[in-house]
Amino acid sequence: MFIIWLVQNLSRLSEKIIMMNFCKNGSYFSPVVVSLGFIFLFSCTSDNRNQPSDTRERGTIHISVDESFKPVIDSQIQVYESSNPESRIIAHYKPEAECFRDFAVDSIRMVIVTRRFSKEEENFIIDSMKVDPGQMVIAYDAVAVIVNPLVTDSLFTMSDIKQILKGTFNNRFIPVFDGLQATSTVRFIVDSVLKGDSLSPKASAARSSEKVIEYVSKNADAIGFIGVSWIGNKEDTMQRSFLTKVKIAHIESTDKPGAFVIPLQANIYTRRYPMVRDLVYILKEKHTGLGHGFAYFLSGERGQLIFRRAYLVPAKQSFNVRTATIRE
Repeated sequence: MFIIWLVQNLSRLSEKIIMMNFCKNGSYFSPVVVSLGFIFLFSCTSDNRNQPSDTRERGTIHISVDESFKPVIDSQIQVYESSNPESRIIAHYKPEAECFRDFAVDSIRMVIVTRRFSKEEENFIIDSMKVDPGQMVIAYDAVAVIVNPLVTDSLFTMSDIKQILKGTFNNRFIPVFDGLQATSTVRFIVDSVLKGDSLSPKASAARSSEKVIEYVSKNADAIGFIGVSWIGNKEDTMQRSFLTKVKIAHIESTDKPGAFVIPLQANIYTRRYPMVRDLVYILKEKHTGLGHGFAYFLSGERGQLIFRRAYLVPAKQSFNVRTATIRE
């Protein structure tokens, strides 16, 4: 506003000087004053043209999200947009490796995945995108193991799980994933569970986590591996319907041999459940825009409560663990 006022008054002053000089000299005007006026006008126009189109509360942005977290991120976006009616966050759900490739896409402001960026990836963003990226662990998730309801024995040690994944288990189980390449679940299994061993050639790929559930529900010899946010919320009507089709297997606890647990929040928080992973946002926004607003929301009280309601473990809330006894 100050620049516009200055240009307007400078323009009027320029006109007066021109008229005064014209009256005195017949056809004379001040090129310095007129040039200054044009410079200010050009600067004002240029600043408006380069202004970001979004703020922390309004505008439209695109983000890239690991497909494993579609249910909970859909909930986060719905609540954020209802609180900020002029905002629109368009999420593109895809395998994790494709999310990381979106570092090179200007229109993608944020990616939500299960690992932090590497030093090489950070350097790429800084050199290519000219932006210093930020990242934060916002929740903890688990890889759930699901089996067909007809399976009578659904207790597995991690040794059993490794043998199933390698194809050496003395049973007919075929591991099923939300894709055999590029997904966060497969990467976690290969890196953190198999630790260098090869995945069984019998392993099967479905197009999504929902398709994994569907496949396992129809095949008694299938054993599925999916993010717990697809199957852990018994208050969600869709997930309740999934639990009528498959059942969650119990995995041997990390702290007590012979005890078997499922990926409940308490077991994820204490790491008693053995297959726990991070949920991370990576922000690559050059100004304080809608990406920053959504990132602040995810790590703030309301976003953390949504993660808790989705039966993930919020990373930015503290918990007290108390020992309790049940009297019969």
